[in-house]
Amino acid sequence: MTSFMNTINQKTRAPFKPKSSSRGSSSYQLRQYAEQTLGSGSLRKVVRLPEGEDLDEWLAVNVVDFYNQINLLYGSITEFCSPVTCPEMKATDEFEYLWQDQNKYKRPTKMPAPEYIEHLMAWVQDNINNEHIFPSRIGVHFPKNFQATVRQLVKRLFRVYAHIYCHHYPVIVALGLDPHMNTSFKHYVLFIKEFDLESGKDFYGPLSDMVETILKTDT
Repeated sequence: MTSFMNTINQKTRAPFKPKSSSRGSSSYQLRQYAEQTLGSGSLRKVVRLPEGEDLDEWLAVNVVDFYNQINLLYGSITEFCSPVTCPEMKATDEFEYLWQDQNKYKRPTKMPAPEYIEHLMAWVQDNINNEHIFPSRIGVHFPKNFQATVRQLVKRLFRVYAHIYCHHYPVIVALGLDPHMNTSFKHYVLFIKEFDLESGKDFYGPLSDMVETILKTDT
């Protein structure tokens, strides 16, 4: 899935750098396992913690993969998502997302969808690239608050799925990327369910009905 498109940063027009694992590392081996099981036809099997593996390591591998998948999917529709077409970061009218971080935007800030998503993806990448949060060396432990960090990361990544589904899905279909999009989102939903990563009220908000349907399926 990570080969069909590059994601473009709206301001610099430079591609975000997909995160990968070095060959021989524990996370590399887990990613190989995930890729093999992804072709098995059972997404419920894909998300399960492999026997004998560390939970935090498995969470880390999958967060990186979801980041890469969402990065690529959004990259396919960036020319259709502009401050003119999407002046607010919304899913439906009931769900508008405001940006907040620990640097420039210390209060919830309204902004166009492309700008919001740019900040979001850069923020996720900064977390993934931080060795104190996502250690890549074998034998280095994850921080005690790692699972809380994962909950925050997946919560924000969901908002990109929601925006694309609610505002750009016809473009995704026209580009023939709907199978990629739907498989990616189903994988995400089943992973969130498997490890109880939902946080806050109305976690799925505008996509609740879709999520309910996904969770009722067997594969």
